[in-house]
Amino acid sequence: MRPPPLGAYPATTAFPLHDRECILTGSRSLSHAYSLADMRLLARSALPRPVFDFADGGAETERTLRDNEEAFGRFVLLPRPLDGSPERDLSIELFGRRLSMPVVIGPTGLAGLFWPDGERAAGRAAAEAGTAYCLSHASVCRIEELPAIGTAPRWMQVFLYRDRGFTAEFAERAAAAGYDALVLTVDNQLLGRRERDLRNGFTIPPRFSLGDIAAMATKARWLMRMGPVLPRVTFANYARPDETTDLGSLARRMTSLLDPGLSWADVDWLRGIWKGPLILKGILHPQEATRAVEHGVDGIVVSNHGGRQLDGAIASLDALPGIVSAVNGTIPVLLDGGVRRGSDVVKALALGARACLIGRPHLWGLTVAGEAGVSHVLRLLRDEIDRTLGLMGARRIADLGPAHVARHPGS
Repeated sequence: MRPPPLGAYPATTAFPLHDRECILTGSRSLSHAYSLADMRLLARSALPRPVFDFADGGAETERTLRDNEEAFGRFVLLPRPLDGSPERDLSIELFGRRLSMPVVIGPTGLAGLFWPDGERAAGRAAAEAGTAYCLSHASVCRIEELPAIGTAPRWMQVFLYRDRGFTAEFAERAAAAGYDALVLTVDNQLLGRRERDLRNGFTIPPRFSLGDIAAMATKARWLMRMGPVLPRVTFANYARPDETTDLGSLARRMTSLLDPGLSWADVDWLRGIWKGPLILKGILHPQEATRAVEHGVDGIVVSNHGGRQLDGAIASLDALPGIVSAVNGTIPVLLDGGVRRGSDVVKALALGARACLIGRPHLWGLTVAGEAGVSHVLRLLRDEIDRTLGLMGARRIADLGPAHVARHPGS
């Protein structure tokens, strides 16, 4: 018998998490996924545990991972419903492009591990939704493949490597392929200790014994979908025609290239190479935000890498007001980390962010239904942002400001 939709349960009914998961996975339908939390449950049910934890986990005790989400509960909204409008404008302008909503898909490595050709599927969904997509340096597809499917606006993530020529090559390829912005991630120069991966024995690429496969009978859909393509999953932007494309070898090469000695002189060097918008991702300190402006950076992403790097770092939302104050309107400030509701986005915008990036939620969408799943995630956020604005009495994104939000009395 088909389970009832979640909305059929009265609000007063106790609804344990495991019961909710049974209903969702029993239906396996996007129509029953009413929130990003529902999408996460569906993804957890569909993926082998090591693969799910690879995306879902954080560094060490995962304190910062949890705090990213919990930080939104430390702020409350202050509605003015008598200022409302029958229709709301969710669009924003960012780096010279008009986006339909203040949500951008951020860079996540190996999206093609969750759905075949995952990056291109997500890029198509973002373009259809009218928002931007940032390709990870560690993507399964090559830099040049996104323009061919019409993904726009499109951003490219880069790192500063010991071999600066390799970084320059990424920037030059992105420029030749017509990317709209370059995102320099600065908080990943040493790899965080992700203990879920260690406990699971997770490797890149994933390797499963016969016993593992037998135990994953409930993950048959993922196995059938990904089994034929797993041997071909690779870090496409690192592969060379005359070198091995073995994913494990490429992963070790990437790690060896990381340079913890990066400096502002390196930012200046990259600024000289890349002529379009240059965005720094991984800024948490107001003084670094001020220096970013001084060094000609065009935008900042307030981010702790989703809690996957420095455990104990400040939550992105808690760091946001100080960063906004430091740049004083000179460049756009974006927020990354912990966004799970449209109301989270509204809180971030009221605190001064121009837009929010999402990472894990779009991987959940990919896992559940590929391009359609990512489209569903974006629709959920769009609808929640619109509904929140309507209940707040805000007519457009630009109306939001500090007067619309306050610290929770108990925080």
